[in-house]
Amino acid sequence: MKKHNKWLAAGAAAVALVIAGCGGASYGTAGGGGGAKTSGGAPVGVDANAKLGKILVDGSGRTLYDFPIDKGTTSVCYGACASLWPPYLTKGAPKAGPGAQTALIGTAKRRDGTTEVTYAGHPLYYYAPDRSRGQITGQALNQFGAPWYVLTPAGQEIHKRP
Repeated sequence: MKKHNKWLAAGAAAVALVIAGCGGASYGTAGGGGGAKTSGGAPVGVDANAKLGKILVDGSGRTLYDFPIDKGTTSVCYGACASLWPPYLTKGAPKAGPGAQTALIGTAKRRDGTTEVTYAGHPLYYYAPDRSRGQITGQALNQFGAPWYVLTPAGQEIHKRP
């Protein structure tokens, strides 16, 4: 199993380099995907995942992740990191979707002046290879200095591997 994890990590690192070399990722989903800003407030909702339980998602059902080494609400993920793990950005005040708690939703300014959505004080990110609803391939991957985790509706990290 450890050999599989090494190959997965190496493959993800290669994807990050390719994406970074192509100028970054842009997904433009209805929920404001992959670093693209939404025209209004970005929605944060909850979806049931068969392997992890209830997890945070964007308005299109794409999984949102936490990076534990962020400094409070200040992101430390830039460059190649942000290419593979694009921040969940918004132009307006983020909105609580089904299952999400309005009181836990917030924002933080990034170095480039964009606004990233936070939940329970955690900046939120996508994992670029997760392209559709229900994918959780970034869960517990140790990349860019720490593992990445999905969050519960209470804003707590789920450390379980899928």
